[in-house]
Amino acid sequence: MALTGGTGFVGRRVIAQGVGQGWHVRALTRRAQPAEPNVGWVRGALDRPESLAELMTGADVVLHVAGVVSAPDVAGFTAGNVAGTQAVLDAARDAGVRRFVHVSSLSAREPQLSRYGASKRAGEELVAASDRDWTIVRPTGVYGPGDTEMRDMFRMAQMGLALLPPPGRVALIAVDDLARLLLTLADTDGPRAILEVDDGNPMLHADLARLIGDAVGRRVLPLHLPAGLLRLGAKLDRGLRGPAAKLTEDRARYLAHPDWTADPDRRPPADLWEPRIATARGLADTAAWYRAHRLL
Repeated sequence: MALTGGTGFVGRRVIAQGVGQGWHVRALTRRAQPAEPNVGWVRGALDRPESLAELMTGADVVLHVAGVVSAPDVAGFTAGNVAGTQAVLDAARDAGVRRFVHVSSLSAREPQLSRYGASKRAGEELVAASDRDWTIVRPTGVYGPGDTEMRDMFRMAQMGLALLPPPGRVALIAVDDLARLLLTLADTDGPRAILEVDDGNPMLHADLARLIGDAVGRRVLPLHLPAGLLRLGAKLDRGLRGPAAKLTEDRARYLAHPDWTADPDRRPPADLWEPRIATARGLADTAAWYRAHRLL
């Protein structure tokens, strides 16, 4: 298997599960990595064709997980999520690797809302137009032990508060469930389809806030913020944390959308994959990991 994004949150779990299942993984990395059994690290990047050619050596499937989640402008998203995807497709074609599993995002369903979503949709279109044996996966919010994106929500819950977007529906997916799906798809032919995935537990934002409160042992007061106030908060976060800001203006527009749950008509067939990790359990495991690493 050739894997991009292997040093990221999702990619690390794909490697751990894949090696446990007997896969040999060749994974792209910008920096030197510790040696791991059955993992061949390839130094390079999406904009270095020679490293992508090396990555494909001996591969029978490509799992393209890498992507840009935050960038200061359109060019940054385009370079990572559009040009980068095309480069991986080209390398797979040149190496004769037919199977191509592409990790997109549920944000690609509403590309008008964010630069990120627009770039992920453009990447999907490249994959769908290719002659590879492709499957595209659109996960909703991915979380679990090892994730730091949701840490601020857990910290706020410890103070008994949850600042939320305007009321809407949301669902999450535990990283181990997503990794298991990606490996299942890597080991099958097709389907040539766009699959949307969550843990099957759609809920209101306020319900999610209460579950996070349960995970940290606090009763939480959910407070919904108007979309305009969210955008103002994004500007303040940018001013305070600069490039490290979690709430970008792009993300504020995305969060204000009323429904981030998987489309039932696009869910994977039940005989292919079903989620196993309930939201409450996954959040409790995440809180425990934060505590163990002194992040709460």
